[in-house]
Amino acid sequence: MSRAEQREATRRALLEEGRRRFASDGYHDVVLSEVASGAGVTKGAAYHHFGSKLGLFRAVVAEAQEELGARVAAEADRHEDLWEQLRAGCRAFLAAGTDASVSRILLVDAPTVLGWDEWRAMDEASSARHLKEALESLVAAGIVDEQPVEPLARLLSGAMNEAALWLARTGDEEALEQAAHALDRVLGGLRSGAA
Repeated sequence: MSRAEQREATRRALLEEGRRRFASDGYHDVVLSEVASGAGVTKGAAYHHFGSKLGLFRAVVAEAQEELGARVAAEADRHEDLWEQLRAGCRAFLAAGTDASVSRILLVDAPTVLGWDEWRAMDEASSARHLKEALESLVAAGIVDEQPVEPLARLLSGAMNEAALWLARTGDEEALEQAAHALDRVLGGLRSGAA
């Protein structure tokens, strides 16, 4: 194994162990030296790759954000119909709320640990932009009435974040179905001529 491959393997092991611990214990109860030990590397290696516990957390959040964005986009892309793309993407986001690395890391700890502005920028770069793009397409197609998309996207995103947090606490299929049904009713109110 080359040095570059060893470095990448060490970095990957730290990210995986960090993600596991941040999801189960929460940011404030994680100790970087314990993450390093759990990953089978030295504390110095953890500092070399990430600089601090915060640096590791930031990298974990970025990776989890990218994965969530990809998951939402993949579910939406399974459909040809623009409306069904929106519904599928939103449902995929809600379902992700049952994953601790989404709920605990992205929705509970990231906004407070990283600060609202940094968290929003990361969210916008990875998953929130998909919602805005979907709404822009629906408005352009006349499926949703002409309106400013930015506030609409923020309202829907906030509502889905709250629902995902609720799902993380309940963690059962019935709650997910209830949330998906409620979401369909909210989204249905957006369709042209729905009022």
